[in-house]
Amino acid sequence: MKIAVLVSVGRHPVSGTARYSRNDAAALTMALALARTNNATLEVLHAGDPSNPALQEYLALGARSVEVLDLATTPEMQADAAAALAARLGGYELVLTGTRAEGAFDSGMLPYRVAHALEIALVGAAVDITLRDGCAEVRQFMPKGLRRRVEVQLPALIAVHPMANAAPTYAYARLREGTIRPVATQAAGGPEGLAWSVRPAAAKPVRLAAAEKRSGHARMLSATTTESRGGSVVIEGSSVEKAQVILAYLREHQLVDY
Repeated sequence: MKIAVLVSVGRHPVSGTARYSRNDAAALTMALALARTNNATLEVLHAGDPSNPALQEYLALGARSVEVLDLATTPEMQADAAAALAARLGGYELVLTGTRAEGAFDSGMLPYRVAHALEIALVGAAVDITLRDGCAEVRQFMPKGLRRRVEVQLPALIAVHPMANAAPTYAYARLREGTIRPVATQAAGGPEGLAWSVRPAAAKPVRLAAAEKRSGHARMLSATTTESRGGSVVIEGSSVEKAQVILAYLREHQLVDY
């Protein structure tokens, strides 16, 4: 079996210093355990700048080497990594990656685009993975402490949740023994391979929230009880009907003006 882990460069939330992504580190830890128990080969891949010092931290976390697909990027223009990764990942039974990068406003679409290009199944929000008989049993993270087990046939791409059942261990000796292996490559052309312009975010997204119309006493009571806050659950109907319900709610609370 061949297993691949996709890793990215994260950023410290306060200083902005480049570092390893904690989400991808959890995926790497889970992949190392799967490779040991299933006698599989493991490859760690990154698409970007091979000279980034943050990549060496994945060596300390257990990767023997990190293969870097050098996209010849510059700070102003960054080539699309999904096409290059998809071209490299042909023939792998299992691909692990984090749910999203740590650049503050990353879209989290890379796992979906790579899985779409490879035409394989994708399972997101994984907290635990077990391999057996050509399939993977995944325990998924769900809101309010719930968990769900799903089974997917291999090959598949699994995105690991930040609260995954993995505890990365850092060892400086492994950092000195591992290697960073740059590989010259280019993203495929066409609409999916166009370059992206990278710039600082101009404004932060604003979360829509309905205005609170209850009294202070009622709000205090709701903080200590589990009473219903109202609303409705729409299960039946088409996607258009469900979208109309959402739009009616936004108009009722004056969250949109159209």
